[in-house]
Amino acid sequence: MRITAVKYYMADIEQLITRAEAVLARLESFLPPPASAPDWNAVAWRWQTVNGRGHLVAVDHPHHISLDDIRNVDEQKAEIVRNTEQFVHGYPANNVLLTGARGTGKSSLVKAVLSAFADQGLRLVEVDKQDLVALPEIAALLRERKERFIVFCDDLSFEASDPGYKALKVVLDGSIAATSDNVLVYATSNRRHLMPEYMSENLEVQRHGDEIRPGDTTEEKVSLSERFGLWLSFYSFSQDEYLAVAAQWLKHYGVAEMNDEIGSAALLFSHTRGARSGRVAYQFARDYVGRLALTESKQP
Repeated sequence: MRITAVKYYMADIEQLITRAEAVLARLESFLPPPASAPDWNAVAWRWQTVNGRGHLVAVDHPHHISLDDIRNVDEQKAEIVRNTEQFVHGYPANNVLLTGARGTGKSSLVKAVLSAFADQGLRLVEVDKQDLVALPEIAALLRERKERFIVFCDDLSFEASDPGYKALKVVLDGSIAATSDNVLVYATSNRRHLMPEYMSENLEVQRHGDEIRPGDTTEEKVSLSERFGLWLSFYSFSQDEYLAVAAQWLKHYGVAEMNDEIGSAALLFSHTRGARSGRVAYQFARDYVGRLALTESKQP
């Protein structure tokens, strides 16, 4: 009798195991496939997260910009080139924070640095703000490579609750694990301190919500930007600087010289955009040359 009961019990166990294996097999079909190894022949990648799993995706056609094409930021250009040259030669170098007016060449300068030093082993990994929590994982992935990597975070800013804030601090300053010698962070932002600041935070003696020591919170906000060893500030262009960049882009598109009429059109274009910057100058040149070509194509 006992032997029969054991047999029934074992049969039930085997049936449960079979059903569990069938359920697991069905669940596996919904899981994302294992991430393939990165294409290390590329010079630039984006970190992409699919179904909670991140991986490096090679950029097939990186945006190549020449350092000579970037104007009116000569001091900033010289500093970031010097820092990057130290880095690619294996010498100590700093993480870089580029801040200031929009459209003044911050992102373009980082891309131009990649173009200038790619043949010396420099590589770039672009990481969006929402993926900054993966920075320790990315740094660990790059640590054993022989190339030198810039982790590029464009248009960076945080709110107090953003999870990527602390992840970035860890990569910049290190945790119990040492930072990777072949990885630097280059970030651009319109905010010098990367997080919003409030007037009440300048008055530490006043009560700020339920915060007992509001000054400590202010120090915490400032501490992130201080983890970048090199700060580069960018400012709005003067009228002459803006026109010079517009003339450069017009020449790129085949317009040899800027006359008074074109200059007036360029200034009017900047007024409609509410800014004078390299980006606006580039957009004007495309707009002007496109209009001119369309008009000429309609002429008999």
